[in-house]
Amino acid sequence: MSPERAFRSNRATRPHPTLSGVEHMPARERAYHDLRYRILTGRLAPGTTLLETELAALLSLSRTPVREAAIKLAEEGLVSIRARHGITVRDLSLRDVADILDVFSALEIRAVALVARRGLSKPEHVHLAGLLDRMERHTGTGDIARWSDLDDDFHSSMVSLCGNGRLQHTLGEYWGQQFRARMLILPLRPAPHQSNLEHREILAAVLSRDEEGARRAHERHRARADAQQLALLKSRLPPGDPRDSEEEAR
Repeated sequence: MSPERAFRSNRATRPHPTLSGVEHMPARERAYHDLRYRILTGRLAPGTTLLETELAALLSLSRTPVREAAIKLAEEGLVSIRARHGITVRDLSLRDVADILDVFSALEIRAVALVARRGLSKPEHVHLAGLLDRMERHTGTGDIARWSDLDDDFHSSMVSLCGNGRLQHTLGEYWGQQFRARMLILPLRPAPHQSNLEHREILAAVLSRDEEGARRAHERHRARADAQQLALLKSRLPPGDPRDSEEEAR
């Protein structure tokens, strides 16, 4: 049995938007996945406002599943709903991304520590190490888009082994909230040599079941990567108002 078959990659915590299989879903799930796909891929641009009836016509669905989907998307921070004014795709600011990354990174650091506590099987280690090998090859050829996709695979595969379904589910929601920002900086990213080194350090700590070492290594990795992402986004997003975050927390 090959390593790829022995351990199947799980992208649940970093899902890329797709409409695959949406036609077989119940109406409520179809509305949710279709709208989420349109928002994350920019087909429904930030600031777009549509009435419930307009969205229902766009999706060829009745108003009830569209309303339920909009409520779920509002809970994820992707839209806002105002009675009699419609459903608006939320703008994304630098403050928004910073707040999202604060939560996302803290959860991912915890997940990696849990994986280190649990330990890796040989097929799991071979799969993760193989992803790093491929990432380093794509770094060498300058294919940053493919590197980024494999980076998502590595992080998601690692987190899928943490044994905490609630943590994984929450990570998936926060990943969706910052997906648009991640796509904005893809053409701006420098060659990820430092990330490659940090990934090796994280995997080594997890393999040796060094929970504290894995936590520290991933904390350093997330701090540097998040700071880099925010720096690259400064020219692409408005700064945002800290008071907006305070209002949402109330």
